[in-house]
Formats: sequence, C-alpha cells, structure tokens
Amino acid sequence: MLTDKVQINMINFEEKIRKEVMESIDLSVDVSDEEIQKLIRSKIIELAKIQPISLTDRKKVEGHVFNSLRKLDVLEDLLKDEEITEIMINGPKNIFVEKNGRVEKSKEQFSSEEKLNDVIQSIVASTNKIVNESNPIVDTRLSDGSRINIVLPPAAVDYSILSIRKFPKEQMTMERLKSYGSISDEQIELLKKLVISGYNIFVSGGTGSGKTSFLNALGEFIPTDERVITIEDSAELQLKNVENIVRLEARNANLEGNNEITIRDLLKSSLRMRPDRIVVGECRGAEALEMLQAFNTGHDGSLSTGHSNSCKDMLSRLETMVLMGAEIPISAIRQQIASGIDIIVQLGRLRDKSRKLIEITEVLDLEQDEIKLNPLYRFKELEEVNGRIIGQWEKVGDLKRKDKLAASGLLT
Repeated sequence: MLTDKVQINMINFEEKIRKEVMESIDLSVDVSDEEIQKLIRSKIIELAKIQPISLTDRKKVEGHVFNSLRKLDVLEDLLKDEEITEIMINGPKNIFVEKNGRVEKSKEQFSSEEKLNDVIQSIVASTNKIVNESNPIVDTRLSDGSRINIVLPPAAVDYSILSIRKFPKEQMTMERLKSYGSISDEQIELLKKLVISGYNIFVSGGTGSGKTSFLNALGEFIPTDERVITIEDSAELQLKNVENIVRLEARNANLEGNNEITIRDLLKSSLRMRPDRIVVGECRGAEALEMLQAFNTGHDGSLSTGHSNSCKDMLSRLETMVLMGAEIPISAIRQQIASGIDIIVQLGRLRDKSRKLIEITEVLDLEQDEIKLNPLYRFKELEEVNGRIIGQWEKVGDLKRKDKLAASGLLT
C-alpha cells in the first residue's frame, strides 16, 4: 500500500520522464511506438541514478508515460482490468471504478485537467464526433464498444466528466446469466420460445440493471436466416449469430447544428430496408412512437429496452415518450402499446449488487382504457445470508396470447 508521500514522488517522477521524453521527440518526423518506448526506458534509467526506484515501479512508470503519450493515459490500465465494469472520472484527480458491483476510488490520476481534456478529445475524434463548450454533452464509444458519456464545462460545474461502461470481452449469453444466478432454466426456455415465435419483447430496468447485456442474450435465440436491423445511440449490441444484420448508429449535430441523425430518423429509414426484426438499443424519447409503429407493422420479434422501476411504470413512461414527439390521444397511444408490445421483462439490481430478472409480464388488450397486464414470473426474496440475497422465481400466471407460439409450431 503506497503512502501519500511515496505516491506523490511517483507522480513527480512520471512527470519528469514525460517532460524529458516530449522535449527529446522530433515532432517533424513520425516516431514509432518502439522508438518512444526505447526513449522512455533510457530516460528512466538516467533519472533513476538520481532518484532510485524499484524495477516494478520502473515498469509502471514506463507504461504510464507511454500510455499518456500514445494512448489514453491512465485509462489504459483501467480498461485492461477485467474486474472493472465501469469507470467514472470526476475531474483529473477523482477517478472511481466499479468492481464486482462495488464502487471504489482508484489510485490512478491524470497529471492535469489539460491531459484529461486531451484524452477526451482523442476519444471523440476517433468516432468523428465533436465535444466543446458549445456542444458540451456527447455519447460515444471506444473501439472495443465500451459506452462513453462525456460532459464538459459549463454543463459540468467543476471539471470535465467522463463515464465509461465497459464492453464485455465475451458476448453475454443466457447460460452465463444463469451461472450468475440472474435467471432460471424455466424462464430461459420460455423466452427462447417467445423470441423464436416472434413476440415483441421490451426489456425494462433501472440504470446498471443489465438491460443491454440481457438484450444481447436474447439475441442468441433469433433465427439465423432472418434480417435484423439494430438501431442505437452508440453501437454496442453483439448479435453474432445473425448473418443478415444491419447496424445503424445515431449522430449528433455538427458545430453549425446540422447533419444530426436521430433514432427517429433511423427507425423511419429501417422500415424501408426490409427487416424481419428491428432491435432498438434503448428507447428514451420521442422515437417511442416510431418504435411502436414498427412493432405494429409486421416486424414481429422486435426488441427494445427502456428505463423504469416496474413493468407498469414502463407503460407510463412509454406514453410520456410518445407524447414528446406527437400530440396523440392517450387512448390511441395505449392501443399502440397494447397491440405492439407482447412481453415486458423487468430487470433489477438488488441491494447486494446482484442483477436479477425480477418479472416477466404479458401485455394484454385494453380494458376500460387501461392496459391489462398478465404477470408470468416474479422473483421472490426468501432470506439474506452473509449479505447475499437468496430467492426464487415463482410462476404466477400462464401466457394467454398463444397465437404466435401456435403459428411457429412451439405450442405445447
């Protein structure tokens, strides 16, 4: 465990090496990574004669300095740590990470606010996006698919803010979710039949409940001979078993406020691409209307996600989102929802930080202008052992709309 004084000395050592390397580089020529690393090592050896450091620390300094010059600085080590699932940067000196569901402060720091901003600009430039004082909020992704949200001053009061939801190295599958205790065999079998049969499924849950991962897992049940179009703010879905796939991604407006491509635009365009299924990564605004229309125009088996605390709340949120884009009577919106969405899967993150499937609910027809819900499965907490929640899934109802199951030959 490093003391504060030793850590400060290490930071100062790194800064001296970084400065000397920068002064030694000829910016008029292209310098290879190998030449940079060789130069860093020689500078470390020279300075270590005056300020001795261990071999382990030398390697750490070498990696940090190289990453700061050629990569994403201290982010590189955090991104390589497979135990870290989320990185939250609140300015150059305050970096928090999520490991195994727990948030803790990292010892890593950027050398300055300028260095943090340089890294931010490097990230957005790699995806042809722009972030500045005039456009201080942007969503983008890294080359590995990790989701990034950036907020700069003046929207961020103190420092530039960077939030990274890391992209899993392996595609999420139902078997992996089962191994985590997030779902049972019985529910997997039901969802498999529903996806194959073309039921429109909406995945609901709070922040960090695993909606995108669950959507990826559902994707493994999509028949390989179907044409699927995915629509996202930042492309992160992995539907590797689908051959005929088209991935569409939204784009922010440029500095002049032009050339924006919204989820609504992509949804409208997707209907002219002859899709069998449409997968909307996340529905969060006025695009809900186009999504429901797509679900209602023969694209059976379409999927999407949204933020909500319960299945019933999700219906209310969808109503609100549709009203953001058009003035439509509530009764008409509810009819669109009832006829477009067949199943809502509610996910949750419990107090022990575990992620669970909380409920599977069937969406039925309107009854006295209210959408009727038919819960099929619910998670019931039984006890808490050593801080871990123990529970089981209870079957509380039977599927009533079985026409699609019958048409696909899966009705038993």
